[in-house]
Amino acid sequence: MAVKRKAQRSADGNGRHAVIREDGHGYPRPQMQRAEWLNLNGEWEFAIDGEARWRTPEEFVRQRMITVPFAPETTLSGVGNTGFYNAVWYRRVVRTPELEGGRRLLLHFGAVDHEAKVWVNGKLGVEHAGGYTPFWADVTDLLAEGGDQVIVVRAFDDPQDLSKPRGKQDWKLEPHSIWYPRTTGIWQTVWMEVVPATWIEKVRWTPHMVGWEFGCEVWLAGERRNDLSITARLTQGERVIADDRYAAVGGEVHRKIALSDPGIDDYRNEMLWTPWSPRLIDAVVQVRDVSGEVIDEVRSYTAMRSVGIQGDRFMLNGRPLQLQMALDQGYWQESGLTSPDDEALRRDVELAKQMGFNGVRKHQKIEDPRYLYWADRLGLLVWEEMPSPYRFTKDSVQRLTREWVEAMDRDASHPCIVAWVPFNESWGVPDLPDSPAQRNWVRAMYHLTKTLDPTRPCIGNDGWETVATDIIAIHDYDSSPERIRQRYGCEAEAIARVLKHERPGYRNLLLDNFSYEGQPIMLTEFGGIAYARDVKATWGYSRADSADAFAAKYLALMEAVRGLAVLSGFCYTQFADTYQETNGLLYMDRTPKFPLEEMAIATRGAQNDHERAVEAAWRKRLAAREGKREKAAT
Repeated sequence: MAVKRKAQRSADGNGRHAVIREDGHGYPRPQMQRAEWLNLNGEWEFAIDGEARWRTPEEFVRQRMITVPFAPETTLSGVGNTGFYNAVWYRRVVRTPELEGGRRLLLHFGAVDHEAKVWVNGKLGVEHAGGYTPFWADVTDLLAEGGDQVIVVRAFDDPQDLSKPRGKQDWKLEPHSIWYPRTTGIWQTVWMEVVPATWIEKVRWTPHMVGWEFGCEVWLAGERRNDLSITARLTQGERVIADDRYAAVGGEVHRKIALSDPGIDDYRNEMLWTPWSPRLIDAVVQVRDVSGEVIDEVRSYTAMRSVGIQGDRFMLNGRPLQLQMALDQGYWQESGLTSPDDEALRRDVELAKQMGFNGVRKHQKIEDPRYLYWADRLGLLVWEEMPSPYRFTKDSVQRLTREWVEAMDRDASHPCIVAWVPFNESWGVPDLPDSPAQRNWVRAMYHLTKTLDPTRPCIGNDGWETVATDIIAIHDYDSSPERIRQRYGCEAEAIARVLKHERPGYRNLLLDNFSYEGQPIMLTEFGGIAYARDVKATWGYSRADSADAFAAKYLALMEAVRGLAVLSGFCYTQFADTYQETNGLLYMDRTPKFPLEEMAIATRGAQNDHERAVEAAWRKRLAAREGKREKAAT
């Protein structure tokens, strides 16, 4: 089977940055695209090894077929088994391309939950632990002659293990409260790519507005050579803005690409990335030998933008910006954590923007890189949050730390990511107020995150019990807009008292003598108004009994939050219904619960005369229907 090549134009339609697509899931590593790749999604042989007794590929006995990359718990996988089991096995025979001139074949997995072993033709190729991060192996030396190769994957995932990062995956048989069905085994794209003997393993971009330059880091893998150089060509539209060449010393390049500073804002703004103008800069990175011949090439992209904190404000490109976010858990009814296809990821980004949000907090999930690609290209800010374990042990410390480092390494070049969140609501550190060791771990993760990426804010523990953070992130599900106003509507000099004495969720907001020193304050979970056709089997933090009542409650709460000068941002719970939790603005199939235009007006306020007219008509309609309800009640 020849390596497939199939290109489709990018979102802006100009063809300057092609998005390669296969089977509806898109190129799996959008910031480092190669021409020669083979998508291995589709039908695989499959078996459930409930007690995890099998240890070798020879023990595998096919029970049925499964559609990869969907987890066996989902209907799109063709399996739909939501029970308890400890291990699953996959097998597929793949026809690989002929390799000439020292070329190599790499086998990639986007994510396998939780521990994976991969054999090629009966020989162990790679092992990996961590259910949310990618891994790969050079399988060239494991290939059999003739082109047909047998790939076998074993995924071990103990459903009762509370010390691994598991996010919202339930440990009970049936999903309960805020936890959802489990994800076992392969749940992101499996693919192969052909590379030369020496190839580009990783590219990282870091924009620096001060100095008007890009950090460009390139790592090579494979055969070591001393005669290679790296070229980086950056273009924006038809304009070449950099075309540099560097010696690859020790197989690495760490350089800053300095641009000509446009100076005045009018010209700077033509290059800057923002949610309302997401200008990307396309990049081609090549490896060349002394003769100038191209050895390897990848296509990438970056953007010029800065994020940071100044006083009590969040800053984008040196200007204050109120973050207006939705909590997004990234589940689909028929496919769980895996999107049905690439269009579903793009549609989620588009819907968030149409609902009036400029960002999302991706909650308890390291999202598929394709989602981040669409957020980059269409303009949506993202907070990236580490899925939590639920116990504090030496094992949980090591597992979460390792996987968090891998997640940051994978995603650091995405312009859309503007904050890192290693902990949520003290999950994994349940005794934070009383345990110095747990507080030290939160501090350690905050400082590790800031060490690995000093260019973005870090929220050490989102929600409460803060011991280290750049932003005071508060979760408060009070359903009364008036009480929200009273609680956070104080003068700036009184906010320290509020943070010390208020206990939303019955938790202290600040711990261990952590002092408020003017950091930005954000309401990063609130709302949670449920509206569902099935009242008995669903829940939310409060409830509306009709679409109009839901819209009215949302409008009143958002008006209260938007009017609080002390808040530099907010995050509404939530983007879409998630199984039994029906407090989404959208149903789980992404159908809006009331018109998107009205949602946007409530979220950010009317922006023009048309929206003000829509808002006036909407309020009149809501008032009339409320009047009828009151009359009927009396």
